[in-house]
Amino acid sequence: MLAEAPRGRLPVLQWLAQYQPQWLAPDLLAGATAAAVVIPKALAYATIAGLPVQVGLYTALVPMAVYALLGTSRPLSVSTTTTLAILAGAALAPLAAGGPAALAVACATLTLLVGVMLFAAGLLRLGFIANFISEPVLVGFKAGIGIVIIVDQVPKLLGVHFTKGDFVHNIGAIALNLPHTSWATLAVAVAMVVILLGLEHVSPRAPAPLVAVVAGILAMKFLDLGRFGVEAVGNVPTGLPSPTLPDWHLLATLAPAAAGIALMSFTESIAAARAFAESNEPPPGANRELLATGLANAAGALLGAMPAGGGTSQTAVNRRAGARSQLAGLVTSALALATLLLLAPFIGAMPQATLAAVVAVYSVGLIEPHEFRAIRQVRRTEFTWALVAMAGVMLLGTLQGILVAIIVSLLALAYQVSDPAVHVLARKPGTNVFRALSSEHPHDETYPGLLMLRPEGRIFFANANRLGSKVTELIAEQRPQVVALHLRGVFDLEYTALKMWIEAEKRLRAAGVTIWLVGMNPGVFAMVRQSPLGEALGEERMFHNLEQAVAAWRARGLGAATPPTGTAPAPGPSA
Repeated sequence: MLAEAPRGRLPVLQWLAQYQPQWLAPDLLAGATAAAVVIPKALAYATIAGLPVQVGLYTALVPMAVYALLGTSRPLSVSTTTTLAILAGAALAPLAAGGPAALAVACATLTLLVGVMLFAAGLLRLGFIANFISEPVLVGFKAGIGIVIIVDQVPKLLGVHFTKGDFVHNIGAIALNLPHTSWATLAVAVAMVVILLGLEHVSPRAPAPLVAVVAGILAMKFLDLGRFGVEAVGNVPTGLPSPTLPDWHLLATLAPAAAGIALMSFTESIAAARAFAESNEPPPGANRELLATGLANAAGALLGAMPAGGGTSQTAVNRRAGARSQLAGLVTSALALATLLLLAPFIGAMPQATLAAVVAVYSVGLIEPHEFRAIRQVRRTEFTWALVAMAGVMLLGTLQGILVAIIVSLLALAYQVSDPAVHVLARKPGTNVFRALSSEHPHDETYPGLLMLRPEGRIFFANANRLGSKVTELIAEQRPQVVALHLRGVFDLEYTALKMWIEAEKRLRAAGVTIWLVGMNPGVFAMVRQSPLGEALGEERMFHNLEQAVAAWRARGLGAATPPTGTAPAPGPSA
């Protein structure tokens, strides 16, 4: 593995210092290949956000270049994504009535806010925040985004127009406008979808979006599709973007949306960076990635870009095409600049249906039924969380969907930690293996009068009562003389929970039930030993392992091991 350069050095100096001559050709090829995918997608994603198509080019130019200089991931391709585009569109839609100039200022303000938030999070070392959205909830959130985007593009695919509203309104409006479909526009859309899907199937390495865009422009010119009612993109300015200053009066209005976009930008970027990192490369650092994407957004904001982040599909293209370093990103950025300077008039002649087809086809990738099936097979509860997150995006809106996703993730976490598992243990015959009592192992040994229990997880104020109730129910059911609590699976014991245990030990002792504590880790042992619980138990009622506890029980001569009788609890994990 290559040694990492000192942390204080800029990433660009690190990868330049390690650069090898044989990487140059693969980097140039990868950058050009990625550009063939990134540039058409960036144009399409700008339309999702309700912005002029050239804003997509600005986003593929500035943030891409800045990240290549400051980012730690070698293959990560940074422009914009379907998720970020629709979130930006939802945030900017209420401000679009002010006209193109006001919308450009609002976009600059939003993108700058996203950049500042990401940069500040990097300085505060908040990279762990990306873990606050669980994988099932993220799967549901992205599926909801994909469905919303596809519905949003259907009018462009059909060539119909209506005032857009929420998801349900748009579905109804599409149904009502189906009789007014422009068949020429629909034919163009179908042809574009066939090109995109056909090339993906026949030649996955081919730049399908570029082929579709070129085909759409040529068809518009040589078949004179405009006379059949097929709408073109329209005028695209040639040249470099003009500097755009933010409007400080919009900060409070756009800050909530910017926070959600920043979270999704970082989540998508770090996920893509980690997914495509190779074993011989330095792993991407979460906090350094926050700083890099923050500065990339801040720089892009001043030159007309929309919120940016690393895209999984374009990073995959970059890596598959042979990218060896961040130079590939600089090549992609340079080709975006060349497009702005030389190809803008041709882009203006492209059919709107072509861009809509690109957006729709690649948005379908956000909807992953196999992920839903996998979650459902493993855990139905988290499958429900995924569906709730998806419905939140579709019915409440994309920005509100982020809040729903975070709340659902936290509720799922709270649900899991508030109901800790408690296993009744038995001994595998002839071994020192103690495992959860199960109908799968009917000959495991228990000891009459000795109830061995194993709670798991962190025990604290939120779950101590629930844990106590479970233990009390088991004691009432089995009426033991001694309860041995095996605490190897308890990594932390909070003070409120410890105080509850102290009171519970007094009550059980008064009822003739003795508590033993077994297998405590050093931190829990130190806390118990310094508390009234430790004084009440004494060293003789605390054991290193269950073998010692069973030996102490046998020394009392109160009963030999016997196989369990009656109905065993549900199967549990082995010790």
